[in-house]
Amino acid sequence: MVNPRPEQEALQNGYFLDLVLGSEDVEAFLGDLASFSAESLSHRKSPVYCGITVLRRKKSATAASSDDRARVMDELQNTFEGPCLTAMDKLTSVLVPDLLREHRWPEYVQAASHQGLRSILSVPLLVEGDTRAALNLYSERTNAFSDDDVERAEVFASHASKSLRLALKIAQLSDARNDLAAAMQSRTVIDLAVGAIMAQNHCSQEEAFTILRTASSNRNIKLRHLAQSIIAAVSSGRITTHFEE
Repeated sequence: MVNPRPEQEALQNGYFLDLVLGSEDVEAFLGDLASFSAESLSHRKSPVYCGITVLRRKKSATAASSDDRARVMDELQNTFEGPCLTAMDKLTSVLVPDLLREHRWPEYVQAASHQGLRSILSVPLLVEGDTRAALNLYSERTNAFSDDDVERAEVFASHASKSLRLALKIAQLSDARNDLAAAMQSRTVIDLAVGAIMAQNHCSQEEAFTILRTASSNRNIKLRHLAQSIIAAVSSGRITTHFEE
């Protein structure tokens, strides 16, 4: 068995955490993780190239790679089913000892066989909910990944999964914060427009909102955009909220 020594594992986990804390967003984190994975899992005389694919609900596929060929190989799997998608679907590692002798994904094999890479190892990254992810390792050599290499990659992936879950959670919280700020900005503009209509028409708040909503529907203009035009007509300043940083 090829398990990292405790001190190596501690350094590895510390580096994973540094990657999360030092990245601006998920895409940047995945790029750094792909490079670190390739460096950590390569042999001295047998370099490994790495690609990482993440599929999130309601978001386009996110991919990062340590090498242009790894990027192409991963991108091909967005079009043709291959070892990466199979690993994510079945939550098990998928090994391709020799791409040119592989028969499981004929369309992918045909498209990928011109990249100069012969061995593939796809290891699922365990995340949460509907999100799926995989660590994809590529080598120019046939039979490049031994049983020990597969186990080593799986141990590495189990630790990488924890940092990926953290990065995705931070991204989710950031998205929620941005959505809330946008909603409050929109609500503030609408409330100010309603106030302007109340002043102009000497009507109640409910009546003013009905006027605004009816005008939005009749003109086929979004409520927020119509509200912005009303405020622009009666104010010269930019609308701000207490939720802006």
